[in-house]
Amino acid sequence: MDKSLEEVNQSVQTQNKTSVFRKILAFFGPAYLVSVGYMDPGNWATDIAGGSQFGYSLLWVLLMSNIMALLLQSFSARLGIVTQRDLAQASRETYSKPINYVLYFLAEIAIAACDLAEVLGMAIGINLLFGIPLVEGVLITVLDTFLLLFLINKGIRKMEAFIIVLVTIIGISFIFEMIFAQPEMDKVIYGLIPSMPSEAALYIAIGIIGATVMPHNLYLHSSLVQTRKFDRSTTGIKQAIKYNFIDSAIALNLAFFVNAAILILAAATFYKNGMFEVAEIQDAHQFLQPLLGTKWAPILFAVALIAAGQSSTVTGTLAGQIIMEGYLNLRIQPWVRRIITRLIAIVPAVIVISIFGESVTGKLLILSQVILSLQLGFAIIPLIHFVSDKSKMKGFHISKTTQIIAWVVALIIVSLNVKLVFNEIMDWLETSENPIVLWLTVVPLAIGFLILLLYIVFKPFVTKAKHDIQNHSPHSLKLQFSQSGSYNKKNIAVSVDFSSADEIAINSAFELGGMEAKYTLIHVVETVGAMIYGKNIDDHETLIDEKLLKEYKEMLSQKGFNVKTKLGFGKPNKVIPEIINKGEFDVLVMGTHGHTGFKDLIFGTTVDKLRHKISIPLFIVKN
Repeated sequence: MDKSLEEVNQSVQTQNKTSVFRKILAFFGPAYLVSVGYMDPGNWATDIAGGSQFGYSLLWVLLMSNIMALLLQSFSARLGIVTQRDLAQASRETYSKPINYVLYFLAEIAIAACDLAEVLGMAIGINLLFGIPLVEGVLITVLDTFLLLFLINKGIRKMEAFIIVLVTIIGISFIFEMIFAQPEMDKVIYGLIPSMPSEAALYIAIGIIGATVMPHNLYLHSSLVQTRKFDRSTTGIKQAIKYNFIDSAIALNLAFFVNAAILILAAATFYKNGMFEVAEIQDAHQFLQPLLGTKWAPILFAVALIAAGQSSTVTGTLAGQIIMEGYLNLRIQPWVRRIITRLIAIVPAVIVISIFGESVTGKLLILSQVILSLQLGFAIIPLIHFVSDKSKMKGFHISKTTQIIAWVVALIIVSLNVKLVFNEIMDWLETSENPIVLWLTVVPLAIGFLILLLYIVFKPFVTKAKHDIQNHSPHSLKLQFSQSGSYNKKNIAVSVDFSSADEIAINSAFELGGMEAKYTLIHVVETVGAMIYGKNIDDHETLIDEKLLKEYKEMLSQKGFNVKTKLGFGKPNKVIPEIINKGEFDVLVMGTHGHTGFKDLIFGTTVDKLRHKISIPLFIVKN
């Protein structure tokens, strides 16, 4: 199977560490690469706008977003650790091609929106620190794609170290900013109590959620955790999940500190002084020195902005690679992939800045975060489904309580987004000179995406229900056994697969053995979990199969037949011969109705491989 980020997959050794601290340290790193996405320039724009317009009152949104982010990132890490698949790969294996193409397209839009924020942020930082014009600063950001290529060739640990240095620079910068700003701590604490000052605050709040809980980070984290090589035993996997959760908790709380610091800085300087319209990063930088009385405040602000842009662009481009390879199973040269990702962000940025001027960058940044928030549902919902799936997660699925919390989080995010989209479309329709164009384009598109979202929400539930129904009920078997005739087989094995083929197979077995023979019904569970964990597997399909096999036995025993059952795990052409050769059977009966695979056995690879491995006659009954 294809490995996620193959060049660094399982490249960091976590085994043979002499102490617990060293072992924990070996797992630390992926969450820091993820956390920079939570403090990128897009966050700065929404945090500054929120702080200057509404003071400390939206701090609770940041806190709530951070808790949501921690929950979802822990799901993402769990998926990668247990299944060794990233979120994009898991989606490709679950949904149909058309659905995957749409999900890929939406994920790429999210990457482009994210990269747009990072490109603009870095360009603004370069402009503020060195006076280089914004458009030229945007073009300079192309060069950091080669920095990423250099870092990944040096190994994932070097890249993590580079990112941690940048995160440290951001953190230290804002510690000093807080010292300069001297915020009112009572109002900071009051801001952690949920409230929504106005309708306009909702747009900013959704932007903050979009900027904090980022869809591309869910893809990224599920891949980065696979850079660690660890013991694949149950204990080893549990340990990896625990250490990665600790890693995420520390890294995301650091990101929360940075975001809160930016919002508090805006509230303590601009809102306090009645400057409610400061939403542009450039304006914030310009006013910091006169308001705080030190030249270091704007310098540290610009340095932190460049560090934030540089670090998050590295991880955003990595996420682009993961999404393309995961959804499309398409591998291209890393530098080509990174140039493409960067150009998708740079071209719109250059065009918009050239036409509307540098004053539009703040609005662009906030718009990019709202786009990210709108895409969140299409990443969150599949993730929740995957980590709730017993079969997929091989027994490491999340608990029912956690599932309920996860769906509440998804409902909050999706509900806010639906409300935002509805409000925006209604505003456009009311203010447009030609609303018929919107009715024919924007409205159908919004309805289409809503239908897709509902499909992604409910498809796994429907599929699971269908799976349960399609398992052949023993009560639908029409037994045509007659008492007449002579019987010479005393110990008969019958392979069943809970399909319509079972009916003819069991009837044929009874014709061979009559009422006096002993019958053993054999079924093999062949999920991925069954192949790995054997009889220790506890997934949805195994539970259903055990129940059905028991019902077969009970029904046939009530009719007077001597019936036993045997449940096997793994590949049928290996497991069935093992069961047969260990028992004292006279004949093996198998039913078929002309399709491939164990579920619909045919005269094909399963039978061909099996017939040479057993020492008794094989009686195949064609439906």
